[in-house]
Amino acid sequence: MQDDSAESSPEFRVGQRVHSANDPRRIGTVKYVGPIEGHAGEWVGVDWDTGEAKHDGSVNGIRYFQAGSDRSGSFVRAKVISPGISVVRALELRYRTDSTKEEEDEMYVFSASNKRVSVQLVGKDKIQDKLSRFEELTGASLSYLGVSTPGDPGQIGTAVPNLKELDLTGNLLSEWKDVSTICEQLPALAALNLSNNLMSLDICGLAQLKSIRILVLNDTGIKWTQIEKLKHSLPAIEELHLMGNNISTIEPTSSSVVQGFDSLRLLNLEDNCIAEWDEILKLSQIRGLEQLHLNKNNLNRIYYPHNTRIHEFLGGNESQKERKLFTNLRCLLLGGNNIEDLASVDVLNSFPKLVDIRLSENPVADPGRGGIPRFVLIARLAKVEILNGSEVSPRERKDSEIRYVRLVMSKLHDPQEIKQVHPRFAELKNFHGIEDERPSVGGASLQKMASGLLWFSFTDIA
Repeated sequence: MQDDSAESSPEFRVGQRVHSANDPRRIGTVKYVGPIEGHAGEWVGVDWDTGEAKHDGSVNGIRYFQAGSDRSGSFVRAKVISPGISVVRALELRYRTDSTKEEEDEMYVFSASNKRVSVQLVGKDKIQDKLSRFEELTGASLSYLGVSTPGDPGQIGTAVPNLKELDLTGNLLSEWKDVSTICEQLPALAALNLSNNLMSLDICGLAQLKSIRILVLNDTGIKWTQIEKLKHSLPAIEELHLMGNNISTIEPTSSSVVQGFDSLRLLNLEDNCIAEWDEILKLSQIRGLEQLHLNKNNLNRIYYPHNTRIHEFLGGNESQKERKLFTNLRCLLLGGNNIEDLASVDVLNSFPKLVDIRLSENPVADPGRGGIPRFVLIARLAKVEILNGSEVSPRERKDSEIRYVRLVMSKLHDPQEIKQVHPRFAELKNFHGIEDERPSVGGASLQKMASGLLWFSFTDIA
């Protein structure tokens, strides 16, 4: 509890997102506003995102709110927390004053490969002197500045009419109607990053965001049920990033599989809690999907259903009997899961266009945990061109396949066992023209032994 004199200060409401007046990175949610027994004046109970505070929302045995953890709650005077600022005010703070090195490092958006790409700020030095130069901005990062409101109507569009990329990571936004207001004023806006804003689960007041191509919702608390509602407002979405949202299930609304998302090329579900491959199969009919990022989930096996199973999975419609799954998927990232069986590796050959695969940090691909080395993975994966982020050259493929065939020949001799455990063995053996080793007997054996000896002649010169 922080006891300060009750001077004139902003009013707060339960559910409002706030930050510490001295630290915009210390963000929390208002859980209580009112008196506390034994203490004068009005107090604000805050549940802090970091979990670093004093208690669980109770004081002297009286509960005022339920904090997220035992020590994430605190009571403060209103003047020591901030309700946030408008988008335009944040632009002024970031670009009209000298930026720190830390702030400049945060000016980025996500690329198609989910890497941070620095935003180029046209005329940044002049923008720091003249607010009118905002019209030259095509990309802006307002991360961790306490943005909580779009501001006055039309203010954003007037200030930055040419903005194409906007990073709002770590602010106080929560209502989708505010997101809609921001986007409606920026007709050229194509990339929007809302990571680390605790967004409302009630999707309401969201207009058609026709220009948005990239939407980043990492660590926003969103679930797939909200994504199903959001997709109707995102007709042109090409990249959707949903990292760190504790998503465990994919829940389509109108059928057994996810429909729509006609323009979606990349879906990032890294660092979630998906354990069953059946959940991933619900994404298999997103026709344009080329990249699916599933690193750091809880998956332990992969399979690709045969036609009968596909028929059942898609609801038994006769017209879908021969339909393929993930027809355009080229990149599948599965690093950091719990995959340990070779069948889950071999089945990746069934995906029609899959050429970029990540299996690192899975037991099956970790020799230290009984897994198989890179050359065996390459040999078993017929179409892979990029493995664990590294290109597979034609020379490496050839060497890996020959080495793999010879390894199998040296370890196994039962044809049925080889066929069952190594489905590509016969194909590769024939392709590379590798013959069985024949045991030598009799004279041939002696001749082979003789060919390996060195003969020396010693002359006495004493």
